[in-house]
Amino acid sequence: MRRFWLLFAQTVTVGLAIWFIVATLKPDWVSGLFGARVRAAASSVQMQEVTPGVPAPNSYRDAARLAMPSVVNIFTTTEARTQKSPFMDDPFFKKFFGDQPDDQQDDKQSSLGSGVIVSPQGYILTNNHVVEAADEIEVALTDGRKASAKVVGTDPETDLAVIKIDLPNLPAITLAHTEQATVGDVVLAIGNPFGVGQTVTMGIISALGRNHLGINTFENFIQTDAAINPGNSGGALVDTNGNLLGVNTAIYSRTGGNLGIGFAIPMSTAKNVMEAIINHGQVVRGWIGVEPQDITPELAESFGLTKKNGAIIAGVLKGGPADKAGIKPGDILISVEDKPVADTTEMLNLIAQLTPGQKAKMRVLRKSQETAFEILVGKRPPPKREDAE
Repeated sequence: MRRFWLLFAQTVTVGLAIWFIVATLKPDWVSGLFGARVRAAASSVQMQEVTPGVPAPNSYRDAARLAMPSVVNIFTTTEARTQKSPFMDDPFFKKFFGDQPDDQQDDKQSSLGSGVIVSPQGYILTNNHVVEAADEIEVALTDGRKASAKVVGTDPETDLAVIKIDLPNLPAITLAHTEQATVGDVVLAIGNPFGVGQTVTMGIISALGRNHLGINTFENFIQTDAAINPGNSGGALVDTNGNLLGVNTAIYSRTGGNLGIGFAIPMSTAKNVMEAIINHGQVVRGWIGVEPQDITPELAESFGLTKKNGAIIAGVLKGGPADKAGIKPGDILISVEDKPVADTTEMLNLIAQLTPGQKAKMRVLRKSQETAFEILVGKRPPPKREDAE
């Protein structure tokens, strides 16, 4: 009997050892022993991991898919005609060199940028610097179609322009509510950097309301670290739903490449400019004819100011609206239509929103005394190199 139990124990030990070796070296053999039910369960789990139609985590492919067809590549051509030499018409010169054809005097320069289709009627929003001085504009869509475009209107002071193409079934983008955007929101920049083709980059909103950058006269930029490079100008900055938040405009760079600081014009600004251009062909802004200056700590001390809000009137255009109303150099403008003036940028924006031909109430600080003036608002003249409000 004892020999029988010893034999049984040895058999069980050898069997367990063989099972351990097989389970370690050939696990598929072991799974096969459990039948089709185990294999079906394993197969079901695997199928669930790759089921199509389920959004991948941390993916923005739906936003890109919605927005990309609305972003176009813009190719512009400028014909630079060289000045004809007076010797070309000289008979003695022609005797030796013959008649020189005029087409040898022409030279074409090409550049590229991006734009966003904002209307099924073919209106495209882009940057003014993309299309200014262009003799020919060609637009290429993501579906392979191309069309010539004409300029509807431009606004150099915000660096925006509207062009138009005539094609059917255009994919217009959906405009976002920029006022709901906050720092930290994920954004996608779509454009044609360096002419390599349409590209999508991702980042976040780094800051809102950026100004005093010296890029445009009227500045209210969205700052983002989404990669924006030459050729992205006029392209789309979209949210995670694929809606248009802004128009990519500029980068901060010491080398010409992306350093993680890009600027886009928000739709709150772009929409107003776009509608004015489409409806009237231009943007009409208010103007009072003064030259403003920010209040520095030194100026605040010299004027004896306890607050640094407002804009100093450094100069007044003779015969302009402000001059006729009694505004003088040295006055400090503190409010426009009861809206406080924080600095010169705020002043420019508030006055620009006024309707030319109507009177506006403005308050100034003169010798520590507040005085109210009614000014008949004029129409802002075309921009010059030195802007004066």
